[in-house]
Amino acid sequence: MILSQTVDRLNQMKLHGMLQSLESIVSRPEASELALSDVVGMIVDAEWSHRENKRTNRLIRGAQFKEKEACIESLMYGSTRGLKKAFVLELLQNQWINHAQNILITGPAGSGKSYFAQALGQHATRHGFTVSYLRMPKLSFALIQSRADGSYLSYLKKLAKTKVLILDDLGLAPLSDQERQDMMEIIEDRHKIGPTIITSQLPVSGWHAYLGGSLVAEGILDRLMHNVHRVELKTEDSMRNQKKLNKQIPDSTQDLTRRASSDN
Repeated sequence: MILSQTVDRLNQMKLHGMLQSLESIVSRPEASELALSDVVGMIVDAEWSHRENKRTNRLIRGAQFKEKEACIESLMYGSTRGLKKAFVLELLQNQWINHAQNILITGPAGSGKSYFAQALGQHATRHGFTVSYLRMPKLSFALIQSRADGSYLSYLKKLAKTKVLILDDLGLAPLSDQERQDMMEIIEDRHKIGPTIITSQLPVSGWHAYLGGSLVAEGILDRLMHNVHRVELKTEDSMRNQKKLNKQIPDSTQDLTRRASSDN
């Protein structure tokens, strides 16, 4: 049995992972045969894992993903999608984050742009990076609100400090001059510091006109294109429809379908 004093002290020090591991170890019949060094190693590893899981969960909650189930493991590849596994595996090394390389994801509605962006965001949080996910309409509202309550500069600073910023659905609605200027400030603050992922149904060739075709538009695009990965997704059928279909197919059939359509 663990002394109650030891339990109290571990709780007071918030070493909950260590306590759970220790309780599990001493309950085993073979506990007396374990070397002290093995026990110490096991409870330290348990505490480490406990803290890493807590940090990851905190980062995921802070990112405010819309699709919480989005993950790299569920991505679908293939020539008809325009997404290659080799490219994704390269991104998983996180060098694009360390080197502040932006990612621009374009494609028609239902091609999986938002899912891919959030899957990359989820992967980033699992490696300790802070992530913020914002749809463009929500960003516009947040900026208006921050001006009204006097927290505009603080909000810009918060966006700048986020390691990975995901801006989803650029181009859904016209931008005002003020919104274009806000976009310029956000991208300028993050330039060479942290990567920005942007998704849009508009091809990148149409962004200059959408952003007003002015010096502000040129400034935004110059910074976005400085260090960038471009992904053009395609689809013959909406990914949303595909997900619905997959739910109706037995798991074994889904596996065969993925293997048949997967692309290296």
